[in-house]
Order: sequence, then structure tokens, then C-alpha cells
Amino acid sequence: MRILLIEDDPGLGSAVRDQISAEGHLPDLAPDLAYARDLMSTMSYDLILLDLGLPDGRGLDFLKALRSKGAVTPVMILTAHDRITERIEGLNAGADDYIVKPFDLAELSARISAVARRYAGNPNPLITLGSLEIDLASHAIHGADGQIDLSQREWIIFEALLQRPGQIVSKSQIEDQLYSFDAEVESNTIEVYVSRLRKKLGKDVVQTIRGLGYRLGTP
Repeated sequence: MRILLIEDDPGLGSAVRDQISAEGHLPDLAPDLAYARDLMSTMSYDLILLDLGLPDGRGLDFLKALRSKGAVTPVMILTAHDRITERIEGLNAGADDYIVKPFDLAELSARISAVARRYAGNPNPLITLGSLEIDLASHAIHGADGQIDLSQREWIIFEALLQRPGQIVSKSQIEDQLYSFDAEVESNTIEVYVSRLRKKLGKDVVQTIRGLGYRLGTP
């Protein structure tokens, strides 16, 4: 997933960014709301991690404005405050989850996965696809011959398709998932990784819809 992290604490921001990057996500770090808005004007995000106390405004006001415009991007609030009234205000403003600092990075990863599954319409972390058993939480895949290991980029592409079952995912959508904000995109990279996925998971797992993109198959 491409994740926007809005956090003004450099140490915490770097730690969270490194953690979610190691989990196979693509994070962009914004130290304030102005920079976050600039990023959102050019990039689409699957999840926003939002600190409430920011140098140029309140995170809750940013969230309320986001929801008032009809944005449905899931938002998880990160805050040092544990007042029940503030948590209620955040949830009523449209937050999808709430985690209080200091928090365990492994717990944050689990909560991110849970929110992503809810928005993908599949709260269960276990998926069966033909002979494949897929654990979204641990990024583990088991086939008829045992465990199947995917590289980080292979998993990102596969997860992009799993999040949109039955839908065609365009090459540009996959590229947005696969590359960091300022990375150079090579023309045939997606085709190479799709070919590798088919070799590992089965030729029918990823279907090519000519001229449109790719779709999860039904082995």
C-alpha cells in the first residue's frame, strides 16, 4: 500500500517509515499539513497515518476537511493524548482507528493490515485462491508443494490485485504502488514481475487484460 505519514517528530517519523517500508508498503513522510496537502495533490494514497499535534494546524481539522470533501481514504490517528473525549472526537470526525504514543511498531503494522483488509472488503487475513492459501497478515503463501516465497516487489503487485478482486488494475495503478514518490519507472518492470508471479503461483493467477491492465484470476 502507498501510505501517507503525517508526523512532525523526526525520530518517530523515521522509525514508523522504516517499519512500514520493511512490511512492503510505500510510505511518504510529511512533517506538516502543508506538505501533506502538496503530496496529496499529485499522489493517491491507500492509507493516511495522522498525528494530531502538527506545527501548522490540528490534525482533526485536516481530517474533518478531508471527509467533508467526500474522501474515503482510511485514516489512522497517531497521538500522544489518551483522553477519551479526544478519541471520541477523532472517531466522530471520520478516523478509522486510533493508536496512542508510545506504541509498539509491530502493533502499528497489525493495525494497518486490519484497516486495509476492512477497506478491501475482506476482514479475514486468510484467503484461499485455488490451491493457494494466503495469509495477508504475515505475507505468507502456501501452495500444494509448500511455502511460496515472493520478493517484496512481487508481493506488492500481488497484494494490489488481492485488494481489488474481480477488478482490472491498470499498469499505472500498480506502478503507484510499486515505486516511491521520486523513483524512476522502467517501462517493462511490471511485465517482468507479473511473469515471475505466474511462474511461482500459476499461470492463471494473474490475467492480462490487453490494453487495460491486470486482474486476479481464478486458478
